[in-house]
This record gives sequence, structure tokens and C-alpha cells, in this order.
Amino acid sequence: MEYQRGAEQNFTQDGTTDLKGRRAQRSTTGRWKACYYMLGYEVCERMAYYGIATNLVLYLTTKLHEGTVKSSNNVTNWVGTVWMTPLLGAYIADTYLGRYWTFMIASLIYLLGMGLLTLVVSLPSLKPPTCGKNVTYLDCEKRASSFQVGIFYCALYIIAIGTGGTKPNISTMGADQFDDFEPKERAHKLTFFNWWVFTIFFGTLFSNTFLVYIQDTVDWGLGYGIPTLTLLVAIIAFVFGTPVYRHKPRVESPFTRMAKVLVAAARKWNTSVPVDSKELYELTFDHYASPGKYRIDHSSSLRFLDKAAVRVGEPTSEWYLCPVTQVEQTKQMVKMIPVLCATFIPSTLIAQTTTLFIKQGTTLVRSIGPNFEIPPASLSVFFTISMLISLAVYDRLFVPFVRKYTKNPRGITMLQRMTIGIIIHIITMTIVFLVERYRLSVAKDHGINKPGQIVPLRIYILLPQFALMGVADCFLEVAKFEFFYDQAPEGMKSIGTAYFTTSIGIGYFLSSFILSTVANVTKRNGHHGWILNNLNVSHLDYYYAFSAILSFVNFLFFLVVAKNFDYNVEVNEVEPELKEDMGNMVLV
Repeated sequence: MEYQRGAEQNFTQDGTTDLKGRRAQRSTTGRWKACYYMLGYEVCERMAYYGIATNLVLYLTTKLHEGTVKSSNNVTNWVGTVWMTPLLGAYIADTYLGRYWTFMIASLIYLLGMGLLTLVVSLPSLKPPTCGKNVTYLDCEKRASSFQVGIFYCALYIIAIGTGGTKPNISTMGADQFDDFEPKERAHKLTFFNWWVFTIFFGTLFSNTFLVYIQDTVDWGLGYGIPTLTLLVAIIAFVFGTPVYRHKPRVESPFTRMAKVLVAAARKWNTSVPVDSKELYELTFDHYASPGKYRIDHSSSLRFLDKAAVRVGEPTSEWYLCPVTQVEQTKQMVKMIPVLCATFIPSTLIAQTTTLFIKQGTTLVRSIGPNFEIPPASLSVFFTISMLISLAVYDRLFVPFVRKYTKNPRGITMLQRMTIGIIIHIITMTIVFLVERYRLSVAKDHGINKPGQIVPLRIYILLPQFALMGVADCFLEVAKFEFFYDQAPEGMKSIGTAYFTTSIGIGYFLSSFILSTVANVTKRNGHHGWILNNLNVSHLDYYYAFSAILSFVNFLFFLVVAKNFDYNVEVNEVEPELKEDMGNMVLV
């Protein structure tokens, strides 16, 4: 008996396997030794992605001659697509290929897009024509052909397709390397999310400094070629780590499981839910006894979905009668939707760090000494640095201190952490409004009203808004990622991660919609308009004030949502109850 118990402890208890489907051994797989490969990949992949995204608005402006609204919207639409495609990637991974193979195929698509993009900005026949080094883009009359513009955007959206398979799966695979049933591994998982985001921004730091400088001052082809090579190296390194990875087995599509519950509940809309939850349909304990199977007890939330588990005559199909656990899984995903909706507006503010904030930087004095100018997109480095510092301080100082009083392993709850991030966003946008108002007043005082004219202010006046955005992300984005993963039921973790990417994606699309709407509405009836190609005569200050007000209204909505949200019971609390119930059945 002792030998059998010891042998059982050598294997993970959460149902994970190796790539061949064999139960994963605890001592030789997973944990940090597997995560190192994934963290290394994420550094290089983020270097590639932000090597494009950070400076894309200036490429569209200077090379493709797109105006303020068009260039900003093309950036946010592309980034929005990048963050939305993970829904498809998560579905394919959970249903057909598994996370590992979905990730591998998507990585190759990603690499193909990066390679094509590098060629597009390098080959004379594919890149836009120039007027020479001594002619600014404002004075250049040459324009890119429709084919050149088309193939450039084709490369960008191939990359977007590739990221759809990598984003929801690589992070979820990383979290899967820690067994929830082993206390030490579960404790490490709590730290994993913080260091995952730390790793992301570490790779971003390289992009925002070195790559952006190469693109602005040396060559766009080299600036895109370097991250393409690093992505290739990252994929090769990831493959080498394959023997130590743990894999969650594929299950029925979570979308299908959710759809069955919704359809079953709708078909029995007039059916009454019994007072005693034990009368609802549930599978036997034996079904949940095997590793990787989880039974969820009935909860009182979203009771209209309980109709799906009400027995009415003989069950005809799984689209008419669903077990309680399946209903509860659907409840857990549905009840996060209000929180998801409350995160759209904050994502629209993040979108401005890669569009309007960068545009502002082009109007200011950027020189340091006689021979060096700060690339406008390099301002994003202060966003990254403040994020990294805030994350380390939060994890090493804030959480241990607060934990003494709250007794919460995380220090504060995930929704409380998100609330702090949203408050910092409101403060940030207020400061952005004041800075832009000051910039416009200086421009007016000096008679600066033509495109390309530089306002006699140092670019450093924009640093507070970038730094505060980084601090806000430390609270909001990390907590949002952890929240959607943690509160998603087993078998739907990829969809939980996709919730996170969807909140950003919709936020970026919403940013495009708001920017276009404001630009068009403020031009009506012969008015000057708030957002013009010439920022020196625009009114971005009004737009930023509008964003701050919108953020405050969204904050009130978030408070209502957070107050009414009930956290799920932890898996390690449910499992002992399941084992106790099974023990009682054996005794009987």
C-alpha cells in the first residue's frame, strides 16, 4: 500500500500528460524548468511583436503618408485583430490539435508573416518609393502603389493570424506546468503570472529602445529583420524543451459545452427549477474520479441556467439535458462577461500609447546633444520600465506586507487590484489632458501652426503619462490576466485566457471607433474639428478630457460589477469534498 501511494505521488494529479499521452511524472516534467523555455520564447516573441507595433504609426505616417486618424486607426485595428484571433486559436487548441501543436503551427505562420514583412520593407520593388534623404515625407510627392500597400498589410495580418494560435496557448501551457493538487506547485503558480508579464515587458524593453532606434535612424529592413531572427531562435529553443512539458488532454470544445447548456436552458424556459439542488441531473462520482476530471457543486448564481439540468421526461440528447458540473462551468464563464465588458474602456486608453502619444512626441524637441535625437516611439520604454519596477515592488514588497492583514495569498483580491489600475488610468488621462493643453498654449504663443513645426518643449514632458500607464498596467493588466485564467473552469482555461486577449482586442477596435466618431462629429457644421493631421492646431486636449470622463463613468460601472461578483470555490477546496463523498459511498 505504501509503495502504491509513493508511486502515485511520482505522477501529477491534475490529469496532465507528456506529448505521447502518458501520465506526467512530477520529478521530470513541468514546474520552472519547463517554464524557462516558455518565458524565453515570450521574451523573443514580444520583441518581435513590439518591434512592429511600437513604431508602426510612424511607418504608416512617413512611408505610406497616412493622416492622424487613418494611421492611428490602422494601428489599433491591426492590434485589435492580433488580440481577437486568440478566440479561434483557443477553440482549435481545446477541440482539435491541443495547445502544443496549435502553438507550433501558429508560430510558423507568425514567422512567415515576419519574414514577408521584412522583405516588404527591404526590397525596392516592394517598399514605398522615397524622395531621398534630404526631402522630408511632408514634401515628398511619391506614393506607394496599391500593390505595395496591399502586401504590407497582408504581411501584418498574417502575423495577426499567427499570434492567434500562440497568445492563448503559450501562457496557458505555462500555467499548466504547475499541479494545483500539489501545494508547493500551486504556490508557484501564483507567482508565475507576475513573472510572465515581467518577461513580456523585458522583451518589450529591447524593442522600445534598440529596435526603434534602428528603424528610425538606420533602416526599417534591419529593424524588422532582427526580431524575425530572434523569433526563429525562440521557436527552435521551444522545441528543445518539448520532453519536459506537461500537457492538458483535449476535451470537448468549451464553446460547444457552453452552447449545449444555453440551448437546453432555452428549450426548457418555462420549466421550474426544483428547490432541492440534489434533484438536478449530475453524473456519477466515478465519472469524476479519474485525473483531470473535476466535479463542481451547484451554486445559486444565474439560476436560469439550472433549467438545463432539470429532468423533463426521458433525456433525448445532450442539447436537452446537461449535468450540474457542465452548467456550473457555463455559469463561471458567463458571470465573467460583465467584468470583461468593464475592461474595454481601459484598453482604449492603452491603445493611445502606441498612436496619439507617439504622434505628440513628433511635435516636440527630441535632441540630446548635437547628433542624437530620441525616436518618439522610444518613449514607450518609460511605460515598460515603470511597469517592470512596479511589478517587482508589488510582488516583493506590497503583497507580503498587505498579506499580514488580509490573510489573502495574493495580498488583495484580483478585482481590488484591477480597481486600483482603473483609478490610476483616470488620474493619468487627467494629467495627459493638462500636458497637451500646455503644449498647445506654447505652440500658440510662438505662432506655431504649420505641419512639421516643432514646439519648443522637451519631449520629457510626456514621460509622466507613459510612466503612469505602466503603473496602471501593473495593477490592471496583470490582475485581469490572472482573473480570467483563475476563474475559468478546468477544460476552459484557454477560453479564459482568450477573454483577456478579447478585452484588449475589442478595446482597440473601440478606440478606432471612438477616434473616428469624435473626429467626424467635431467637424460638423463647419467646425474646426478636434483631431487633424496637423497636431499643432488640433484639440487633442479636448479628446483626452473626453477619455478621462469616459473612464470615470466606466469606473462606476466596474464598481457595480465587482461588488456583485462571486469568486469560484478553489479547486483544492472542492477536491477534498469530492474524495470525502466518495469515501462515504464506499463505506455504505
